[in-house]
Amino acid sequence: MGVISGILNLLFGGGRNVLKDTAEVFRENSEAGAARDTTVRQAALAQFAQEFKLPKQGWFDRFMDGVNRLPRPMMAMACLGLFAAAMVDPVWFAARMQGISLVPEPLWWLLGIVVSFYFGARHQAKGQEFQQSIARTLARTPDVVSNIRALDTLKETTSSKPVEPNPALDAWQQTRDNKS
Repeated sequence: MGVISGILNLLFGGGRNVLKDTAEVFRENSEAGAARDTTVRQAALAQFAQEFKLPKQGWFDRFMDGVNRLPRPMMAMACLGLFAAAMVDPVWFAARMQGISLVPEPLWWLLGIVVSFYFGARHQAKGQEFQQSIARTLARTPDVVSNIRALDTLKETTSSKPVEPNPALDAWQQTRDNKS
């Protein structure tokens, strides 16, 4: 009896569990791993909350945010307006374009730089989002290909079957043709 209790004390007693400690060398303790994952997730969520917390803005900041949203829509509407003006009054439009031809080339370069920097920042931000969207779309490609093949197979099987006459449909088509 003393030998068995000594072995059990060696394995499970004295504040250590030799079997558990040995097993954890080969496999992670699931409970401890879940606790660590929870801590990491909570820290990440706290960091995101700090990053995306909207600061209280004054009237000037809100006004400037509104002004910063104007250039793209205004440029798009101006281009559409130029197309409309060219169709409504071609002579007026041609006179305005002659005036634009007098703008010196350095000013065109300056305008190009300003517009490039303005839209370049947006392109970089949206470009990464676009790449992720392409990756999601390409991931669905095998499903789409298999669906198209299934539809082609269905189309071939339904087109090869002879169409059985439908007396009700034939009668309806005759009454329709007689009325017109």
